[in-house]
Amino acid sequence: MNISSSSPAPDLTLTDLLAERAIARQLILFARAMDARDWAALDGIVAEEATGDYGEGPLAGRAEIVANMRKYLDGCGPTQHLLGNLVIDLDGDHAASRCYVNDIHLGPGDKSALSFRTLGDYHDRWERRGGHWWMVERIKHNRAHVGTFEVFGLD
Repeated sequence: MNISSSSPAPDLTLTDLLAERAIARQLILFARAMDARDWAALDGIVAEEATGDYGEGPLAGRAEIVANMRKYLDGCGPTQHLLGNLVIDLDGDHAASRCYVNDIHLGPGDKSALSFRTLGDYHDRWERRGGHWWMVERIKHNRAHVGTFEVFGLD
């Protein structure tokens, strides 16, 4: 399922609108979980067998996806992941979403003056199981970054 920016707006039913709202809520909860370092919250969003790629190569399974995020965020100071321009295409119990992500990361402690930002897109695939929407794939397309990787405390 591909999202095309030139596609005409579909005729949506109430069921479609509720599905879009549920997926949008899952996206927001995911972003907030990263910023709060609430890794357990992702257990209700990301399917256990989900796949991903944040620009460093494929990740297999929720545990590997979360471990990759923790590698960067656990050593970082405060963060804020802002999402925008969300488009969702539905196909029964499957969906694809695309949204902009603008995230800012500040350095920890005495490095709080340092920052790192990315401009990118999240391309996600979703499946509805038992009435619940699960993220089954996340691909992050990074278009640009500004700042220093020092904010992550990686050696």
